[in-house]
Amino acid sequence: MSEGLNVRIGTPNDVHAMMDLAMSACNENGFVAPNPEKLLQQIWPALNQNEGLVGIIQGENSVLEGAILLRIGSMWYSDEEVLEEKAIFIHPNFRSAKGGRARKLCEFSKQVSDSLGIPLVIGVLSNHRTEAKIRLYERQFGKPSGAFFLYNATTGGWKEAAE
Repeated sequence: MSEGLNVRIGTPNDVHAMMDLAMSACNENGFVAPNPEKLLQQIWPALNQNEGLVGIIQGENSVLEGAILLRIGSMWYSDEEVLEEKAIFIHPNFRSAKGGRARKLCEFSKQVSDSLGIPLVIGVLSNHRTEAKIRLYERQFGKPSGAFFLYNATTGGWKEAAE
């Protein structure tokens, strides 16, 4: 089955499905309340391959099973371009399915970085299954170059506070 899983580059036609997936990602992993307009400001240009792109795993009936949002930007201290992973998310319905969707999206991000000839900045910011995610990233990218910490927040915590 994993041979049938491909990552394709998203197009403007994917905007509604990507917004739904992005809101699911924010509900699960965001540590502050999401703003759909700000999400769209990142997703729409990437779907148009304007300073970024979206890698999509699409299943039967056009369902988006997972995606990665990649944007081209720069570090706060440099003018040189880097490829920034803004989000990588596998829909919960497909996490236990065969095929290694997260791995495929990681591999896709490396291919994009290689083809553009710019560094990829990618990381794990999650309080859910963090160790497993870090192990996947170490297999894909090597040793980490730091860590994220949240103070007075947990991923997904904004939603619990709002309820």
